[in-house]
Amino acid sequence: MKDVNVGICGLGTVGGGTFNVLTRNAAIIAGRAGCNIRITRVASRHSRDDLELGSVPFSTDIFDVVNDPDIDIVVELIGGYDAAKELVLAAIAQGKHVVTANKALIAVHGNEIFEAAEKAGVVVAYEAGVAGGIPVIKAVREGLAANRIDTIAGIINGTGNYILTEMRAGREFGEVLKEAQALGYAEADPTFDVEGIDAAHKLTILAASGFGVPLQFEKAYTEGISGITPYDISHAELLGYRVKHLGIARRRDDGIELRVHPTLVPQSHLIAQVDGVLNAVLVDGDAVGQTMYYGPGAGDEATASAVIADIVDVARAVASNSQQRVPYLGFRPEALEDLSVLPMEDVQSAYYLRIQAFDHPGVLAKIAAILSEHGINIESIMQKESEFKDGRIPVIILTHTVQERQMNLAIEEMEALADIDGKVVRIRAENFN
Repeated sequence: MKDVNVGICGLGTVGGGTFNVLTRNAAIIAGRAGCNIRITRVASRHSRDDLELGSVPFSTDIFDVVNDPDIDIVVELIGGYDAAKELVLAAIAQGKHVVTANKALIAVHGNEIFEAAEKAGVVVAYEAGVAGGIPVIKAVREGLAANRIDTIAGIINGTGNYILTEMRAGREFGEVLKEAQALGYAEADPTFDVEGIDAAHKLTILAASGFGVPLQFEKAYTEGISGITPYDISHAELLGYRVKHLGIARRRDDGIELRVHPTLVPQSHLIAQVDGVLNAVLVDGDAVGQTMYYGPGAGDEATASAVIADIVDVARAVASNSQQRVPYLGFRPEALEDLSVLPMEDVQSAYYLRIQAFDHPGVLAKIAAILSEHGINIESIMQKESEFKDGRIPVIILTHTVQERQMNLAIEEMEALADIDGKVVRIRAENFN
């Protein structure tokens, strides 16, 4: 069988996992690829004493991999934006194929990278960038190629899902975040995970692949989970819902929705039952209906599984001297539609509202009147016993679906009432019917 030479840039968690699995399962992988996939060079800022590199040359300069004339596939696992972009574009310029797990790179610079790769006639594969070991990009681009995909939604950040799962026991956000950091689930700076930026990177890629639109990360709406309280989680449960940090992309005639935020999901839905650090992605196609892809969204060998799946795909093309089999985003460049991302005010959803009201006569009638004036129908309302000496009572309302613009106006009016204390807590709700 022909040899296909691979160079790995980055020997962190995923890089180490990729090296180990490629080495351990070399015979199985060769049987599937139809060629011998050989690691012929690795580079990383730091060495890994726990990796048995054997005779594979090691360098601290990642560009040694790109500049090696014998390398067929450059595997970018260094993460980040600038250095990774420079590395990938340099590899493309030298006619080398690229496999990456870098969702931030693809979400932000993917349009430029794919254009360069198209001109150079090389492959850029990125399965491992979304949902770790779950082959959801392959499912969307290939398995569901017959479908018009209208909705993609899911749990695509394991750290946030772990935190919300643990908070169901009444624990506070800060306490669980510290635990997640101690367990290695969250970074020392957890901003990307808990504020939805990581999920927005992944959702941007999923939306482009599913809908056939350019990558538009800068227009994604992101809202984190740091403001979620055990109180709201427990009362959502009383209403029959679980709180999940979801990425939601929806295709409409006038554009696409692209949003990441805490979301109430019916407890009976499969996504509501995905706990801990696991990921799950729901894809709704017009022919197949709803399908869901579930599994580990991170981890060394789980993510390495997706990296190597891409390496195998590329290696098959290299070994057979064939052209790229699947377009970068699943659609030929000329077939991409110019659908823009809709502003959040145009999004429609149901809402969970928690209002701190003073126990005065007629306060509920005032709240109901404001909602009615803005065309917002109430599905259920829950008035709790007063928990404060000054008589403030929490009023919890679940609404029917309404446009966010209307809800913004209603919340503004409610917060202006003398009978309302502080800000209205708002969590969007989705049924995925």
